Amino acid sequence: MSAFMLHLMRHGVPEGAGRLLGHCDAPPEAAGIAACVERARALDFGRVVTSDLSRATALGAIVARERGIAHGVDARWRELHFGRWEGADPAELPGDALARFREDPNGFPPPDGERWMDLLARVGAALADLTEPALVICHAGAMRAALTHLCGFDLRQGWAVDLPYGAVLSLRVWPGEPLSAQITGLAS
Repeated sequence: MSAFMLHLMRHGVPEGAGRLLGHCDAPPEAAGIAACVERARALDFGRVVTSDLSRATALGAIVARERGIAHGVDARWRELHFGRWEGADPAELPGDALARFREDPNGFPPPDGERWMDLLARVGAALADLTEPALVICHAGAMRAALTHLCGFDLRQGWAVDLPYGAVLSLRVWPGEPLSAQITGLAS
């Protein structure tokens, strides 16, 4: 099987931007959708896959309809679940707990939240199902997990990549076990 292009796009600005939205289904803002639709026009892909949260699905439906292609929804592309921190403003959380989480999200996940390794596992499974040029509209955490799988990034390297709303990460992916990729572009 030959290499294919994979474009990972972070959804546009949602209501409640800046909060730990995780699995909260915060709707997207119209301006954020418009900016992402415009950015998607420059990309080459034949399939759109989104997380199941409305900030991703709303955009994916528009892009797929505009191109006349399929739009698949896959919950494995969701953001990390922040447990009791869902929807919280990080500035209002205990600083020591937030620092421990950022330093070691496996050892100190959010209270009742998901561990980093669980996000890695579900994104890895979702990646294994991709075999053709695609646009995946998802979340910053899922994009960082994809970089870990495809490029061998460690936690610090993945979290050091700036992924603002609407960012696009383009990768050339080589199928196989394990999957591998080369970053061909980052637009933010």
